[in-house]
Amino acid sequence: MSAIMTLKHFKKTIMRIQLAALATVALLGSVILPGCTALPGSGFLRSDLEPDKVEQKLNGIQLVEITDSVARQVLAQRATRLFSEALGTDPIDARVVGPGDVLEVSIWEAPPASLFGSATNDARLGPQTSRVTSLPEQMVSKDGVINVPFAGPIAAAGRSLPQIENEIVQHLKAKAHQPQVLVRLIRNGSSNVTVVGDVGTSALVPLTPRGERLLDALAAAGGVRQPVHKTTIQVTRGSSVHSLPLETIIRDPKQNVPLHPGDVITALFQPLSFTALGATGKNEEINFEAQGITLAQALARIGGLNDARADAQGVFLFRFETPATLAWPQQPVLLTPEGKVAVIYRADLREPRTFFVAQSFPVNNKDVLYVSNASAAELQKFLNLVFSVVYPFATATTVLQR
Repeated sequence: MSAIMTLKHFKKTIMRIQLAALATVALLGSVILPGCTALPGSGFLRSDLEPDKVEQKLNGIQLVEITDSVARQVLAQRATRLFSEALGTDPIDARVVGPGDVLEVSIWEAPPASLFGSATNDARLGPQTSRVTSLPEQMVSKDGVINVPFAGPIAAAGRSLPQIENEIVQHLKAKAHQPQVLVRLIRNGSSNVTVVGDVGTSALVPLTPRGERLLDALAAAGGVRQPVHKTTIQVTRGSSVHSLPLETIIRDPKQNVPLHPGDVITALFQPLSFTALGATGKNEEINFEAQGITLAQALARIGGLNDARADAQGVFLFRFETPATLAWPQQPVLLTPEGKVAVIYRADLREPRTFFVAQSFPVNNKDVLYVSNASAAELQKFLNLVFSVVYPFATATTVLQR
């Protein structure tokens, strides 16, 4: 009799345990299912950024749907001018003299020469009927002049060698007998370009009447040290600065522009990257080329969306933009201390047209690409949690009832 009572008591205990398990499940459901905030996850859900929640959650951060119109506006803002447009393609007509150049002036007089009577014959010229006087080499001063005996200060800067020769002849005509003048450039001190950055050797490259171009200067400096597709070339001319990927310059000969004196060429190695998070094929920092990549390419490089977890309507791109990029929907606009706008771009991959837009929408350096979990994935997490609680009790009950 006591054994029967003990068995009945045991069964009642099992029933109490089952009821407690069911109560636990109900409690978990009431707490977890409404917001799914207690479940483990990699980030927010698309439902967290529904229109009625945007103002409260974002507080000035911009949420923008990626459309064809938006892609065109973003591309227009980040478009860079080609070197052929910004720097021109016309070569310098003639080599002009500048401060720092070293010149040699030679003067001939027809006999009977008297002004430069102390001059000696140049044996290399053979029998002469005139005398040649070679003046000591002199550097063009910072004021742009040289000095010639009996001719005085001669303006040299900004003039070609023939123009300087004619100027000296005009000054000597009334003093020398049929003077003829030859001016030679001994050392180039003004017509150079500077090549620095990720090159073989930083160098000061002289320009000649041949008309050196951009790639000539890079070659003279030993070429670039990094892969071509990861190198950007920056040209500083006066107060203007322009940049292009080296790959573009090589591919398009028009961008191999003629150089001007004083140009500064900088080879920049820029390891551009974006970060992939959430329900993607892989979560990591992804490097890309200086040429840039599109959203479609970025999705491909992260292995696409995780088919078991991803919400195809919840593809988000986090970025800082300039205020003039778009007409921002959320007002007032939240600006960073650097004057940038915090923006979240959303792509709906359930829409076929989005795949066309993604082929042109650019991904910028340091962007964060995030893909949210689908609601069904959150439900699956909850069910797994429920089963992990209930299954041990159910198994124990079955075993004990046997």
